[in-house]
Amino acid sequence: MKEKVCCFTGHRRVSPKMLEELNEYLPSVLRELIEDGYTVFRAGGALGFDTYAAIHVLKLKKEYPNIRLELCLPCPDQTKKWSRQDVELYHRILEAADSYSYISDNYFVGCMQARNRCLVDGASHCVAYYDGSGKGGTAYTVRYSDQKNVPVTNVYLPLSRKCIELYGADSI
Repeated sequence: MKEKVCCFTGHRRVSPKMLEELNEYLPSVLRELIEDGYTVFRAGGALGFDTYAAIHVLKLKKEYPNIRLELCLPCPDQTKKWSRQDVELYHRILEAADSYSYISDNYFVGCMQARNRCLVDGASHCVAYYDGSGKGGTAYTVRYSDQKNVPVTNVYLPLSRKCIELYGADSI
């Protein structure tokens, strides 16, 4: 039986109130996928949603030891301009992941898009944190998922509605 693979894509910035709601909502989305037979989860190692999704998969591995976190990374120096705290967290996730691979040994124009295609290729589902803006890596990956007929669950929409309801429009 072929493994069911889910990939992640999302914005780097998540407001504090949205993050609070995301931390409650995302595990339930992941549990539904796991119960539906998904065993492989792919993240791209970027700041923001990628990091949060990877952390939640790692936490769920305690409950579901058969699931795997695979990281598809653009290049080893992706963290070059990151804060020390973000780099430390990145390395902890890298060490805890079941596997990781790099698109290239060095950064090149287009390596982020190549990483995004790697995430989607072979996936049968994509979980996105996408605000609908038409440009950037998340938009590219959602469009690529659509082209590859990979269904997308956008967790941004229900979270933004809930945040506006609870905290007002400034919360998103």
